[in-house]
Amino acid sequence: MRVLALDVGDVRIGVAISDPLGMIASPLEVIDRRKVKAIKRIVELAKEKKVEKIVSGLPLSLNGTEKRQAEKVREFIEKLGKSLHDIPIETVDERYSTVSADNMLKVTTKKNAKEKRKVVDKVAATIILQTYLDMEKRRR
Repeated sequence: MRVLALDVGDVRIGVAISDPLGMIASPLEVIDRRKVKAIKRIVELAKEKKVEKIVSGLPLSLNGTEKRQAEKVREFIEKLGKSLHDIPIETVDERYSTVSADNMLKVTTKKNAKEKRKVVDKVAATIILQTYLDMEKRRR
């Protein structure tokens, strides 16, 4: 089962995709919300990649409560859901995904801060997706 993951931010949305078996997450792209209609692009990707489910990171506070950014993400995925119709959307706690992605990039790359911003969101989406895939594997 192909799963698409989103790391939804105010400016950019990181996107990752699973392999057809739903075991391995890979970075796909970063959608710049200032330049592209994000919902339209995600719908295109879902159709093109034959996605059966979408997972969105939900930015909870450290104590597990939802603050304004989590509300914004919920509002976005609600609008997205209306455009997708038959593809379910789930959320996953993403408290540490961007920090983990940023730390991973510090260790593995020599990119400057501007170049890292272009990559960190899709790496965060990959971490969100792999977390989800691993949770699903344990449930089976």
